[in-house]
Amino acid sequence: MSNPNIEVLNDVTKTLIDSQKGYEKVCEVADENHGLRNKFKTLAYERSELVTAFQARVRELGGDPETEGGTAGTLHRGWADFTSLFMSDEKAALEAVDDGEDYLGDRIDSKLEKADLDPETVELLKRAKNSARQGENFADALT
Repeated sequence: MSNPNIEVLNDVTKTLIDSQKGYEKVCEVADENHGLRNKFKTLAYERSELVTAFQARVRELGGDPETEGGTAGTLHRGWADFTSLFMSDEKAALEAVDDGEDYLGDRIDSKLEKADLDPETVELLKRAKNSARQGENFADALT
């Protein structure tokens, strides 16, 4: 019998890894305009902490945690587009951040609808959703 907590945590972990890698990538091309590089570094670090927490919880539950993102996923393609946009159009790039964070938040919301999750899993999902909303608010404030 599979554990729904492990499945949910691993699924969201893949998206969090994609997000972390995306923020790390844009740190390489971002200038200090609007303090974007520092904010992107902060968001990448937050995602790294979330990935570690999600992986630790999966191990506690007896599962094997995800260690790679979903390279074929929508968010990954979005980050690739974002990096290209960032170099040529800051406003469009920030809109792409907004879209990516909205995607992550919606994905987490769909997982929170599952009734059979334990309180620790729900708490981790809420932390990740809060991080996504903070990223979305950051992007909204600059567009």
